[in-house]
Amino acid sequence: MGPISLLGNLLWLFLGPGIVCFFFWVIAGSIMALTIVGMPFAIACFRIAGFAALPFGRTLVDAEEAGEQRIFGTTFFAILWMLLAGVWLTMFHLIIGFLYFITIIGIPFALAHFKLAMVSFNPLGKRIAYPG
Repeated sequence: MGPISLLGNLLWLFLGPGIVCFFFWVIAGSIMALTIVGMPFAIACFRIAGFAALPFGRTLVDAEEAGEQRIFGTTFFAILWMLLAGVWLTMFHLIIGFLYFITIIGIPFALAHFKLAMVSFNPLGKRIAYPG
C-alpha cells in the first residue's frame, strides 16, 4: 500500500464514513450468520466489512479471477441477496457517494462509495485484491 492509499484509508477511517460502513457490514453479517441459509451471505459481509474499512489501494474481484472455482448455487444466492439486501445497500452507497461527489474534497470518498455500491449488489464470490 502506497503513501497516498495509506493517507486515504486513514482519512476514510477516522474522518469519513469508514467506521460506520465497517460496522454496518459487520452487523449485516452477524444477522445473516444467525441462520444456516444466511452463512454464505455472512461470510461475504465480513469480507466486505474489511474492504469497507480500508478501501483505498485495494479492489474487489470475482473469485474466478483470483483462481478459485465457482461454487454451485452462487447464482441463486446472488439473486436472493439482490432482492433482500443488495438493492438497498447499493442505493445507500450511491446516494452517499453522490453527496460526497458534489464537494471537491469528498470525491475520493465518493469513488470509494461507488466501489462499495458495485459490490453491495452482489458480494458473493468476491475477493480483495491488491492491484500491482
